[in-house]
Amino acid sequence: MFEVLAYVYENYWRGDACPEPQQLGRKLSAVGFEAEEISQALDWLSGLRIGTVHEALPPSTAMRVYTPAEREHLGPECLGFVHLLEGAGVLPPAQRELVVDRAMAAPGAPVALSEFKMIVLMVYWSSGTEPDALVLDELSQDTSARTAH
Repeated sequence: MFEVLAYVYENYWRGDACPEPQQLGRKLSAVGFEAEEISQALDWLSGLRIGTVHEALPPSTAMRVYTPAEREHLGPECLGFVHLLEGAGVLPPAQRELVVDRAMAAPGAPVALSEFKMIVLMVYWSSGTEPDALVLDELSQDTSARTAH
């Protein structure tokens, strides 16, 4: 599923430039993706479109408490990454909730950090927001080989 999402992100620069699900499904099939992967990705993307209503939420100073199911499904790496983005001021509460919602809809537990980063990119993509260069670099690069200073 994440390969399909990466393809959609790379080929449709904004969420509003993406074709309707049926047309997108045909294009993805023509490119060579498996029917099951396409179906999963289209279901996931439909949840992303529905979730954009969260953008109407007012800014909040409340602390987010994750449920046990969220903590288990996201795992410590993904939760730490959310905190990093929130602390940097680049993931407002409404987008965070959409990220968590879409991560909970993703297969695998815990969600791999590389997949979680794709989810964050897709949330930015769906809202038409381009993250700044440093955030985009963090979302695009494999940071596992970096040495901490």
